[in-house]
Amino acid sequence: MDILKSLGHPEEIFNLFKFKMGGCKTVMPKLDYESMSLSLRTCYLYLNQTSRSFAAVIQALDGELRHAVCIFYLVLRALDTVEDDMTIPLDKKVPMLNDFHTYLYQDGWCFTESQEKDRQVLSDFPTISLEFRNLAQQYRDVISDICHRMGAGMADFLEKKVGSMKEWDLYCHYVAGLVGIGLSQLFSASQLEDPEVGRDTELANSMGLFLQKTNIIRDYLEDTQEGRAFWPQEAWSQFAGRLEDLAQPEKLESALSCLNLLVTDALRHVPDVIAYLSRLRNQSVFNFCAIPQVMAIATLSTCYNNPMVFQRVVKIRKGQAVTLMMEATNMSAVQTIIAQYSQEILQKVSHTDPSRDKTLHILALIREKSALSQSSLASRTHHLSPMYLSAAMLLAALSWQYLSTTAAQAQGTGDMQGQ
Repeated sequence: MDILKSLGHPEEIFNLFKFKMGGCKTVMPKLDYESMSLSLRTCYLYLNQTSRSFAAVIQALDGELRHAVCIFYLVLRALDTVEDDMTIPLDKKVPMLNDFHTYLYQDGWCFTESQEKDRQVLSDFPTISLEFRNLAQQYRDVISDICHRMGAGMADFLEKKVGSMKEWDLYCHYVAGLVGIGLSQLFSASQLEDPEVGRDTELANSMGLFLQKTNIIRDYLEDTQEGRAFWPQEAWSQFAGRLEDLAQPEKLESALSCLNLLVTDALRHVPDVIAYLSRLRNQSVFNFCAIPQVMAIATLSTCYNNPMVFQRVVKIRKGQAVTLMMEATNMSAVQTIIAQYSQEILQKVSHTDPSRDKTLHILALIREKSALSQSSLASRTHHLSPMYLSAAMLLAALSWQYLSTTAAQAQGTGDMQGQ
């Protein structure tokens, strides 16, 4: 039960209730699916089926940018599904990745042999490519270019492992940095953001790298169990003979040292994240960009020096995620959140950790960039009396099931699948 995981965090319980009772509409407004063509409506159905984290913020974007980003996401999801499908032989997969951008202009191209969970975006690719061709030219140019560059990069890394830290940066650039660059160019093309947002590819690349590295760090166990290796060899080879050895109980100290090294490397992108977000002017674009970033730093704080990374996939609490979604709507709030989680990581840094000096240095730089006083940081900490907290817990326990049921029923009545 999600609410039980937030028992020690009363502000999360409050926000879970607020979210259930309609607060979600502030960041996830309902779309008018009835006004859409059948093919576009199908694209939003696929978006909601395939995206764990981006569907809500994509659908909250303003105007025609919403459709452009939706199609951009689905095109790259289809490309990523080809890369992930281990049943496709290399002699077939490499040409598919290199040529994928050309399929956008082929009416009937589809791929029905995939075994991946998101295979519908390949089997029904004609619906996605149709809506791609319905976009304005400035959006099509960006999506096609990024798809081309990403496919080539993916193909390049299929036959080699991520070795050095520089190669880790390059791999993350291909699979996520280019997404950040493409999104930034779409923002500028829509005229909702200044041209400089689309031109500054360095900051946009850092936005993508921060998210991708966080996912790679978090997903260590799942990836190694499925035969995928994304942790750079330059890092893990300092602590183990094989990447999968880090999951062995007797290797825990070495595993944590490797984990902390990679978290520290990911954190070096945070100053760029702050600089990028500071430039944004449109509220929907800001929410779209800021929410995943604050969830990423919360995830890194949870992962840092955490043995559970080597035993299961570590996730932040749902109440924590909802709180971040509802709070990260302006730059001041984002800086406060970043400062909070940076402070949490700082408190976990061991005196014997090999990366200690680098970690302390980047955390100091993040604190400087976020430019917050301790009094501002304290404002996010809620102090409630034990009596109040006990009453809140009792109310929560009695009410949660009812609220979940009624909210689900309300959601069902307006679901796009029923239209």
